[in-house]
Amino acid sequence: MTAIDPSRTVAVVGTGTMGQGIAQVALAAGHPVRLHDAVPGRAEEAALAVAARLDRLVEKGRMTPADRDTARARLHPATSIAELADAALVVEAVLERLDVKQELFAELEKVVADDCLLATNTSSLSVTAVAGPLRVPGRFLGLHFFNPAPLLPLVEVVSGHATDEQAARTARGTVAAWGKTPVGCADLPGFIVNRLARPFYAEAFAVHEEHRIEPALIDLVLRECGGFRMGPFELTDLIGQDVNEAVTRSVWQSFFHSPKFQPSLAQQRLVESGRLGRKTGHGWYSYAEGAERPVTEDAEPQDAPAYVVAEGDLGPAGALLELIREAGIAVRPEDEDQGTRLVLPSGGQLVLADGQAACEFRDVVYFDLALDYRTAGRVALSCAPDVRPDTLAQATGLFQALGKKVTVLGDVPGMIVARTVAMLGDLAADALARGVATAQDIDTAMRLGVSYPRGPLEWNEALGRDWAWELLANLDETVPTGRYARTLGLHQWSHATLEPIDEDDAP
Repeated sequence: MTAIDPSRTVAVVGTGTMGQGIAQVALAAGHPVRLHDAVPGRAEEAALAVAARLDRLVEKGRMTPADRDTARARLHPATSIAELADAALVVEAVLERLDVKQELFAELEKVVADDCLLATNTSSLSVTAVAGPLRVPGRFLGLHFFNPAPLLPLVEVVSGHATDEQAARTARGTVAAWGKTPVGCADLPGFIVNRLARPFYAEAFAVHEEHRIEPALIDLVLRECGGFRMGPFELTDLIGQDVNEAVTRSVWQSFFHSPKFQPSLAQQRLVESGRLGRKTGHGWYSYAEGAERPVTEDAEPQDAPAYVVAEGDLGPAGALLELIREAGIAVRPEDEDQGTRLVLPSGGQLVLADGQAACEFRDVVYFDLALDYRTAGRVALSCAPDVRPDTLAQATGLFQALGKKVTVLGDVPGMIVARTVAMLGDLAADALARGVATAQDIDTAMRLGVSYPRGPLEWNEALGRDWAWELLANLDETVPTGRYARTLGLHQWSHATLEPIDEDDAP
């Protein structure tokens, strides 16, 4: 991939936090950088702020004083757009309004050369729409940095309907030369990260609203069982409830109110009440001085069962069988065709979450999916109110004997981690089928952009190609709102032929 030569000027229009961060990245890569803002004096203030950032890097030993001085000498505020005439790349980070961005780029086209790349940092608007009025739309694309831009490695390089492939290649090469990880994607709502991340928030909010489970408990399960760095409630408090809700609503509207992207009423009420998260001192949690995080209760200690009967191999939870044996609990194998479950001495069954409600069966306890059952510190259980007490006690004692803390929920179909991972896999397979991005770029984007422990397509492979398909089929039947209807992409992913087709099986 070719990259813009470091001797060429990079211009940044819009000097808020994101604009300053992008300018710092370009400076660190050796480019002369010009900052412009429509508000008089803002460009000068931003240049001083970026210089102060460089000073802090020197104080932390991450930059030498000489490199800092050289970089500061290449940074110039521009009082007018005309001063950006020699730019090889202009990156815009202004207000998220289509008319504002279109007007800005129309003015830039009058000034810069026709080979100058024009890029928007939009996270919610159509790149194609922003470029619509341009005279040379082929050199226009999206460069979606993540905040803070100097620290986060991911950049989505978004090709609009009219973007030339050479422009996209140059942009990817330039981003890589800046030390970032570029992922290419098509101009569809939410790009990769903001589109595919919706279930991480939406499923947690749905469990909270539908089952009256506290945010702190859901966050705990997703962290300690699912392996996510932060839970969705604490993460949206950090992002800002207004920002997160606006992105969700934008994606929902862009997909013509698809139930898969439906916003949360509970989150909307937070925004309406002004409880926007850390920045206002209260969101899902309180951040007032001295405020304590809600305390979640673990299940009381229970005796481990003397044995379990394994019917089938437990599928994605197969590692549990080895852990159970290591804990000194006998595992009695049964007919492999009986299913994938454990039978407890009480006669009750312990089953991996499959999207069905526990109330549909007699004496069943479901357990949630874990990223890694050996290293997970917690396992969540779900059961109907009429489950036999000794069945729940034995299921609890079993996981406690494996060194896990246990959280007992009510009857939550699909539980928490399992339904979240299944929905992530569904949307990722759909994005792959629609040509939004390659499988590698989808997984890279979700690992780097939102710090998921595993890419959603990697998860699909690890869990078995039909795991998400079957869980969502059950969940769709249990909760028939259309939210859990499986996409064609997941159908194609789940039913792809991995082995050569026998001639006798050919249609």
